[in-house]
Amino acid sequence: MDSETAVQWELVNTPVGEEWSGRARYAAAMFFHKRGEMDAATLEIYRYLARLDFEDPLAALKRYKIGDDWIARAQAGRSTR
Repeated sequence: MDSETAVQWELVNTPVGEEWSGRARYAAAMFFHKRGEMDAATLEIYRYLARLDFEDPLAALKRYKIGDDWIARAQAGRSTR
């Protein structure tokens, strides 16, 4: 993983509840979407939650049954931290 991708990965996994965390996650999600690593429906959840720092985008994705590939990737990445 190159350094820019590593930075964006950390941002997309910013802990829920931190001030401006929703916006940081959304900005990083845009990075992954532009690279073709995240579909538009998944990105839309991050956009919708951008102003809601206390909402977990992975929980929302699961609730709406969207982004299974992204959820698997994110959970695998979180378990290696």
